[in-house]
Amino acid sequence: MTAHLSGQNLSWRPCGGAPILQDVSFDLEHGKVLAICGANGAGKSTLLRMIYRYQRPDTGRVMLAGDNLWHMAPRAAARRVAAVLQEQPTDFALSVCEMVGLGRTPHRAGLTGACARDAQIIAASLDRLDLVRFANQPFGTLSGGERQRVMIARALAQEPELLVLDEPTNHLDIRHQLEVLALLKVLGLTVVLTLHDLTLAAEHADQILLLHDGRVVADGPPATVLTADAIAKTFAVSARIDASGTAPRFSFHL
Repeated sequence: MTAHLSGQNLSWRPCGGAPILQDVSFDLEHGKVLAICGANGAGKSTLLRMIYRYQRPDTGRVMLAGDNLWHMAPRAAARRVAAVLQEQPTDFALSVCEMVGLGRTPHRAGLTGACARDAQIIAASLDRLDLVRFANQPFGTLSGGERQRVMIARALAQEPELLVLDEPTNHLDIRHQLEVLALLKVLGLTVVLTLHDLTLAAEHADQILLLHDGRVVADGPPATVLTADAIAKTFAVSARIDASGTAPRFSFHL
């Protein structure tokens, strides 16, 4: 099947610095979830920034449905790609509903306001993330986990075909971690996210990309990627893998 999202020979280094990402390639089918995993400093966030058009690659291309993302106009790209980052704004004097409504901005022409369809999409996004009861509450008064869910709802209101998330389970309690990851599987979107928890990645991702020192260690289905040898190379730890359940469980040792 033709890939919906492709990274082709992607590399990046800061000016005068050592390479952060080197010759990284991957293919992801439409509607699938890719988890990028690796130790701190492995290049995960750099790769995400290339995908959501924040950091231009030194070499290579990011292709979405056959189009080079870095050749698109910014507004055109914003209609197709939405990002949820770890950094959350806290000082916006906006309600939760207004924050989610910002996701409709790329679809509006000039200074035109919200239309009936915008309101329907915003309401559906609030409902999907269990935020209806917070709709009129100031965004800045929410907990970290609640703010995270608002940012995901804002991304859904953007109606993207590609959703990019940097550690989306941070700040969430266990129940909402599982709910958000389960939701990502049924959205019908192509999803790329970073995760530290390999058990969550194995259970909820269709494909895992392991990075170490900016290079690909392994790429493929969780069952073939998350081996003891690959985990040792990626994280410099020994791993025990319990494969007795529906998804593997991991324990780690120095």
